[in-house]
Amino acid sequence: MALFGRKKLTVGLDVGSGLVKAVVMDHTSGTPELTKVVITPLNDTAIVEGEVMDHAIVADAIRQTLEATGIKTKHIVSAVGGRDVIVKKISIERVKEAQARELMRWEAEQHVPFDMESVELDFQILDPDADGLEMSVLLVAAKRDLVEAKRTLLTDAGAAPFIIDVDAFALHNAFGLNHPDAMSGTVALLNIGHEATNLNILDDGVPILTRDLTVGTRRFREDLQREHGASNDDAETMLRGYDRTLPLDGVVALRGEEIAVGMERAATFLATSTRNFGQIRAVFACGGGARIPGLLPWLSERLRIPVQLANPLAQLRVREGAMEFLSTDEVAPLLMLPVGLALRAAA
Repeated sequence: MALFGRKKLTVGLDVGSGLVKAVVMDHTSGTPELTKVVITPLNDTAIVEGEVMDHAIVADAIRQTLEATGIKTKHIVSAVGGRDVIVKKISIERVKEAQARELMRWEAEQHVPFDMESVELDFQILDPDADGLEMSVLLVAAKRDLVEAKRTLLTDAGAAPFIIDVDAFALHNAFGLNHPDAMSGTVALLNIGHEATNLNILDDGVPILTRDLTVGTRRFREDLQREHGASNDDAETMLRGYDRTLPLDGVVALRGEEIAVGMERAATFLATSTRNFGQIRAVFACGGGARIPGLLPWLSERLRIPVQLANPLAQLRVREGAMEFLSTDEVAPLLMLPVGLALRAAA
């Protein structure tokens, strides 16, 4: 499994619980340029809590999405994430990369709560040019079943992946390119999706903690339907609208509290387990949930730190017509993950 690394044309394919998203990136000039975005909706029962419930429907949606890009390439990059993926910053004796690779399985046994025979491992040395006796390493472990399930799904859809990345790294790649000012100090990136919210905490641009919070836009919509009698369409309209409403304010407070508590617990864990952990100075949010009216201001007030919308297109070249009939303002928050995947070009 290749988790790190860089053909001229790459497709970032994000298979989410509510949407399949494809971003085409042209690397010909050396500066990545987004040339096409395609988004295909999935019904609510196709993927539930990260599990593919209807393989045929999801595979067909992937196939349709890739066909709509209008290109043919073998350089498709997708990703895995969730509770079966562990990302952890560790310190080990400073050795050369070849030796580190030999040591990594033993090191992983100390830090990864999985059977080593059932995982794919990778790592990256974060300070290769430093002189200390120890070096910082970002360790990644993903359950092999998870990786193979994603590979099988994509292959059945005619989209055998060139690279299978990790969600957290793809988000980090897109975020770092578009928000270079956030690569200093300690910041959090929230990807508020359909089923879950991915929390990434970065210290001077290095991911030091990733965690999934079990709240997403589905919960907001279900609360509006259950507590306020809203129809599915009316609930969606409120969540995708521009104005706050009284029913929505109550749901924002309820579910926003879950997100805030999840962030506070993650920060407390880091404070007790990581040397020199600094206080989170800002939060950047993306994903469909980041568009919910009133949510980001509520989180900012609750957490007492700035919470702002992250834009995966802020510093990225976008070819005219790439969005076609899509509204850039509405779609941009959804694209952090697929943009991050598409930024991976073949070496």
